[in-house]
Order: sequence, then C-alpha cells, then structure tokens
Amino acid sequence: MRKLLVLLFALPLFAVAQNNNVISVDRYFPKADKVPQFEKALAAHAQKYHKGDTKWLVLSIETGPDAGGYQVVEGPKTWDSVDKRGDLGKAHMDDWNGSVQPFLSDRVSFSYMTFRADLSSVAQTDYAEKIAVNHVFYKPGYYDEMQESITTMKKVWEQSNQSIAVYESSSSGEPQFTVVTRYKQGLKERETGFREPFPVRYKKAHGQEGWDKYVAGVREMVTRQWSELLFVKSELGSK
Repeated sequence: MRKLLVLLFALPLFAVAQNNNVISVDRYFPKADKVPQFEKALAAHAQKYHKGDTKWLVLSIETGPDAGGYQVVEGPKTWDSVDKRGDLGKAHMDDWNGSVQPFLSDRVSFSYMTFRADLSSVAQTDYAEKIAVNHVFYKPGYYDEMQESITTMKKVWEQSNQSIAVYESSSSGEPQFTVVTRYKQGLKERETGFREPFPVRYKKAHGQEGWDKYVAGVREMVTRQWSELLFVKSELGSK
C-alpha cells in the first residue's frame, strides 16, 4: 500500500516531467536556382535521420517577409530531450553538410517555441495542411495581461469552431506569442461570410464593454505584429 501511495503521488510530477510541448522552428532559404535540388535533398535527409522526438514537419512559407523560405518544425518533445539531442551523430551531420547545405543561401533563423494548451482551442498535433501565423510582440511587463487577452479570444475561437494553436517563444529573440490558425476546411475559411467578423463574434462572447477593453489592451500591450501563410509539404518531412 505504501509503495502504491508513493507511486500515485509521483504521477503528477512524472506528467510534468514528460510534457512534450517544445518545438524547434528553423527557417531555411534555398538559393533561387536550386529549389528542386534542395527539396529532394531535404526530403531524403528528413526521412532517413529524423524520427520520434526529432521528426520533422516541413512547411513552405507562402507570404510575408519570409516568403520563399521553408519552415522545419522538429518535435514536439521535452526540454530534457532537447538537452540530450546533440547533433544526432557524424553520419547525420555529414549528410546535412554534404547533401542539403550546398543548396542553401546564407539566410537562416532558429528558435524554440512552447505550445500553450491552456490558450489554444485545438490539440497540439491536430495539424492542418494550410495555416496562418500571426506573430504578436508585446511590451516588457505585459506578460500576464497578454495571456489574459488571449484567454478571452480562446472563448471566441471555441464558440466559432476555429482551430487556433498558441505558442510562446522561449529564449528566441523578442518575447512573442505566435497565434496559428489551422484551416481544417482549407482556405475557404478566409472567405468573407464564412464566419462573422471577429469583432462581432467577440462582442457576442464578451459584450461591448469586453470588446472595448480588448481593443484598449492591444493598443497598450502590443508593440508590433505580422502575419503569413504557410502550407504543409508532407512529401518533404519525416515519414
């Protein structure tokens, strides 16, 4: 009985320790005249070396300042597995440096994000083929207020049957929340009239006073934001 009680008390700690909510988000930009070669090499590399915790989801960046690039998402995984990952061995690095790197330009970015289930209206791995990503940067000292604001939006998303995943940047440049709209029904969800405008839906959920508070908060907290469309390229990722 004593051993059973110890095990039961340990279960919550084990669950926390095994929280697979971390992703690495890397962006690569192939040379303009080497895109087909880059895609072929990237797919071969991902399918040979990236499995389990290090599996890759590859997306093309269709719009915005990074259009023409490719986003490689590794994970989800735990911080412990990030710590232990290393470079996946000499054969892995030789393959990357020899088969993929020659087709890349010098432009690249690397970051870590953590999935925020409490702020999202969709499960972490319930992906869609086409997504819109909104990068929201906020002023120092407004972290709690930003979370509260997103929480109010979550209610609107849920009532509107929208699949929205929220990520928080982790030691990766300016603090930001990344709000990812997953178009489960395709880009027709962007059509005027598919859903009521966001202000209308927000007021239904929180009233005019709530809307006024939300707008005032965004004006005060947010320093800048930008958005983009990305499409999943399943043929380029892990199998």
